[in-house]
Amino acid sequence: MPPWEKVKIITENGKQVEAIAPVIISASRSTDIPAFYIDWFIKRMEIGYLVWINPFNRKQTIFVSFNKTRVIVFWTKNAYPLLKQIKTLDSYKINYYVQFTLNDYELENYEPGIPSLNDRIDTFKQLSSIIGKEKIIWRYDPILVSNELSLPIILSRIKNIGDQIHEYTDRLIISFVDIKPYEKVQHNVAISGIHELTPNEIYDFSTQLSVINQSWGLKLGTCGEEVDLTQMGISAMSCIDGTLIRNLFETDSKLVQYLHRHNKKDKGQRKSCLCIESKDIGQYNTCSHLCIYCYANRSKGEVEKNYFHHLQNQFAETITGEYIPPPDDERKEIKQTDFSQFIQ
Repeated sequence: MPPWEKVKIITENGKQVEAIAPVIISASRSTDIPAFYIDWFIKRMEIGYLVWINPFNRKQTIFVSFNKTRVIVFWTKNAYPLLKQIKTLDSYKINYYVQFTLNDYELENYEPGIPSLNDRIDTFKQLSSIIGKEKIIWRYDPILVSNELSLPIILSRIKNIGDQIHEYTDRLIISFVDIKPYEKVQHNVAISGIHELTPNEIYDFSTQLSVINQSWGLKLGTCGEEVDLTQMGISAMSCIDGTLIRNLFETDSKLVQYLHRHNKKDKGQRKSCLCIESKDIGQYNTCSHLCIYCYANRSKGEVEKNYFHHLQNQFAETITGEYIPPPDDERKEIKQTDFSQFIQ
């Protein structure tokens, strides 16, 4: 189990409960919190905790406290809603950086719920100018091909994006589409003719990407891939990266001390994933981008139902607006989190 401390918190209805207090929060691999739930997330930070529901055993709920949080890693395809919350986020004095997936599958409509490519590029630049290019990571994820979508087309689209944003970031992380491990993905992509890349296609693509990058000078890396592409100048990277976190936030002595003791691979992730331990606070079946290759959504109908429930109760303990009754413990006064005691 991750090394999170357990703390006592007071819920909104005045009950005392036990919560985990993660140092690193992932927001989120399971859904796009900056795009759809950033107001909820900021409100839950203000209150001091949220409730996460185990997707494999919905009877298991975990109270997650922000009391010890020192880093938040945001994952998004549309950071525009995040822009208006940057000042509030900064006021909590918690470190953060952003994994921004910027793909171009507009013609194929593989990502129907996202803004136009031009709008997303503008948002990328705005966010970089505000938080610093070292804290915004460009992802092209996943790389996929079909009968109509060839690797040369993908490379030309990546070049188009990179030519516009390479001065606004330091690194590009890629991954290749995984279809076989996920039945839901197999069903969704069958009609579109999307297929996984062969080893030769991966090597050819990576070689050409490395050549394109000569004019950008970005650090190139893969996410969750077993293939070795170091000869092409592409290293295996971790998205929640202990070394990057230490370099970005080296003045946070408590964080540096924590990383010295707990810079370990997250055993809850895939074998090929190199991320260090974090607590992901998203939920499956809540992302309205509705990307055709997504493994985190079961169906459009379930996503729409969950988002409707969220809108009915936008600042609930859970992202889906569900009420979670706490244990019947002693009632105490509700207090908001005082972040200042955790930040030097």
